[in-house]
Amino acid sequence: MNRDRERIDPDSMAGDIDLNAFGATHQGLVRENNQDQFLIAQLSKSMRVSATSMSFDQRLYGQPEGEVLLVADGMGGHAAGEKASSLAIETMVRRLLDSIHAGLPADDSDDTVFRKNLEELLKDAHSRILVESAHHADQRGMGTTLTMAYVIWPRLYVAHAGDSRCYLIRDGQAQPLTTDHTLARQMVDAGGLKPEDEAKSKWSNVLWNVLGGRVNGDLIAEVHRFDLKPGDAIVLCSDGLHRYVDADQLATIVNESESPEVACQRLIQIALDAGGEDNVTVIVSSPLRDDPSKSTWIDAYDTSVPDGGKSTASLGTADADGFSSGEVDSDDGPDPLADTMIE
Repeated sequence: MNRDRERIDPDSMAGDIDLNAFGATHQGLVRENNQDQFLIAQLSKSMRVSATSMSFDQRLYGQPEGEVLLVADGMGGHAAGEKASSLAIETMVRRLLDSIHAGLPADDSDDTVFRKNLEELLKDAHSRILVESAHHADQRGMGTTLTMAYVIWPRLYVAHAGDSRCYLIRDGQAQPLTTDHTLARQMVDAGGLKPEDEAKSKWSNVLWNVLGGRVNGDLIAEVHRFDLKPGDAIVLCSDGLHRYVDADQLATIVNESESPEVACQRLIQIALDAGGEDNVTVIVSSPLRDDPSKSTWIDAYDTSVPDGGKSTASLGTADADGFSSGEVDSDDGPDPLADTMIE
């Protein structure tokens, strides 16, 4: 089991501050490869110094601007699903770097423009996958779910398409912040299927809304805003986890675990013990429970120049057991029967 972990360089912040977020992914016990992808990152402004008489490093960094959590569950067979999920996250990251906080108000005023920008980020990733798919016959029809949590304390923005999930853990309970874009969920909403039968329904893995795939027309990008409180935790996961772990069990494990890393390991083990029929991916992120003011979610950083002018981040690589981990620095949809995608 690979447990590579990297903290953000403590010299770049006030005090020894850990990002306090952990992500892990496992191939599962049945699938031949892992088509899930995840990413944990901080966004910050920087300045590249080209010439100066001062003793500055080439790159200067400001305080962190936000935390980004991403989970993508690819589909399409062979390597196509892995390619789709990778393209989705890569596109989101590059677009975020180009438009950090575009349209974000400085206070709690109208953030309509910012939410619209998040919708466009997902649609851009959707378009890129469609273009890539059209140019490669072996990748035709590839698609991916994508769920993003964008934390700018105390605001949390969630952008989502597919059936990966984002949960808010608060006061001992796990509240789902996203909707599964599956035919089973639509049947529950329409009253044609009982909620308790949704998970076992044959329609539970048939998606009507994904990035790429065989979707006709525009992607439906689900975007929400929530207000966070000290002590909250955020969990993102693929359906390879939430089909085995219900909300009550999820909340209990996150609250009782001494760290996000331990919570991730325990959650994935539950999925594997239950059969591990799918790839399993989970991210757990929370403020430091003993002192929320030290969380990376709190805007309370020193703006001094980082040691060496850079902060590194990386994700772990899969080991022999297929496990990899890393800690790093609605509108109505289309006709659900018109175009669907089976994971």
